[in-house]
Amino acid sequence: MMFGIPQWIVLAVAILRVAELIYAHMNTKRLLANGAQEFGSGHYPLFIVLHGGWLLALLLGVPPDTHINLPMLLAFGLLLCGRIWVILTLGPYWTTRVISSTNFPLIQSGPYRYLRHPNYWIVTAEIFILPMSFDSWQIAVVFSVLNAVLLRWRVHIENEALILRKSEKSSE
Repeated sequence: MMFGIPQWIVLAVAILRVAELIYAHMNTKRLLANGAQEFGSGHYPLFIVLHGGWLLALLLGVPPDTHINLPMLLAFGLLLCGRIWVILTLGPYWTTRVISSTNFPLIQSGPYRYLRHPNYWIVTAEIFILPMSFDSWQIAVVFSVLNAVLLRWRVHIENEALILRKSEKSSE
């Protein structure tokens, strides 16, 4: 396999994702050790497969000499900044799983002032825009559809966890 600029960009994104997974895992372990509960754990491996498959499809499916669409790549960079904003806003509560507890504050600062589930909006855009940076519309469409299906399930799980948390908090 030959490496070009697209492959180096995808590898950089993969490294960032691995760093996020490590941070999320540390937060998850600490939160669970302090009495939090995980919801919908069965769907989590599908996210790993989806995101890993997306990165692999980009790494192997984009020719090394592909033209880079700079406005799209810049948009992806802005989305990464939004992703970092979400992670910093949630801080020790940020995980890649659905972890909840009545002891958790309901975060309404940062991007949560403007959107419900801002990370999901960002990830949805990233999954579409990075492939479009390499004019790989097929990868953009296929993984966007798969992500939409999985996110629909995920948001349902997360909303149920939030409703449960609010009802438990109000009954205290």
